[in-house]
Amino acid sequence: MDTFMDIELNDCPVCRGPAMIEEEAGWCVCITCADCGSMTAEIPFHNEEEKKQAIRISADLWNLGKVVNTAPGT
Repeated sequence: MDTFMDIELNDCPVCRGPAMIEEEAGWCVCITCADCGSMTAEIPFHNEEEKKQAIRISADLWNLGKVVNTAPGT
């Protein structure tokens, strides 16, 4: 099973752009907007089971609108 395939993500809460699940060098995941760069916090993991949980936590944060955007005026 692909860990990323069963996760539903809302559009970006800042710009309504598409969301992407990103893995950083095998130690953390976050959700990022492909258009404006808004993102959730980076959630660390140490193994495959923790990675699945980190993806779900990131998705929950994203879908609640808990994102950081560093663009001026946002």
